[in-house]
Amino acid sequence: MSIKTLTDLPGLKEANIPELEQIGISSVSELRDAVFDGAKAKEIIKNLSGVGPKTVENWKALLQEETKEQKAAEPPSKGKVEIVEEEKAEAEIVESGGYVVKAKPELTDETADALAVRAMISGRRPAFKRQEWFRYSKLGEKWRKPKGIHSKMKRRLKRRPPMVDIGFRGPTTVRGLHPSGFEEVLVHNVDGLENIDPKVQAVRIGGTVGTKKRIAIEDRAAELGIRVLNRMV
Repeated sequence: MSIKTLTDLPGLKEANIPELEQIGISSVSELRDAVFDGAKAKEIIKNLSGVGPKTVENWKALLQEETKEQKAAEPPSKGKVEIVEEEKAEAEIVESGGYVVKAKPELTDETADALAVRAMISGRRPAFKRQEWFRYSKLGEKWRKPKGIHSKMKRRLKRRPPMVDIGFRGPTTVRGLHPSGFEEVLVHNVDGLENIDPKVQAVRIGGTVGTKKRIAIEDRAAELGIRVLNRMV
């Protein structure tokens, strides 16, 4: 597939061209550079009507494939220079969308020790399954307390599955915290970020939040230094 104009891309309409020009994109080459830049790709999704993450990923694949075809069609002259330029371009792409170290909470020594104890207890905690889950598939494996008067599992006889007991719980001080040590706060819009303490709290975006509002929340959280536990990318 040859892409000569912007409208040759699937999902890109004539009405999107003025929206692209507003963010400084007016040609196919500029759009190619933008989709490989993580921040610019988010800006495209945010400003273009009817364009989502899947459409941008499709453009990225098509433009990358066309670039490879163009390089294969070129005569093999100055091979070493071309290899260096290609490696440099790949390095720029990796650098632009590279790994960013996630924010860590400020924990006291007692909290850090309690988290380590909780992780150790969670590792040795058995899988609690419903009585006779293996006998009747319709029961499922989800835990239910045995209540039959003849239940041997309820009477805790030998060779019976383990029952839920208070002794399997973790330390009270870190109960409900994220494994990283952050306190989770559920947000559904940008305004929900204003009273967050980034030193001890992290946010989780609600599952019903749409793509464009999710991008706005993630951008604002990055400005405030707040960690988002379920980032889109």
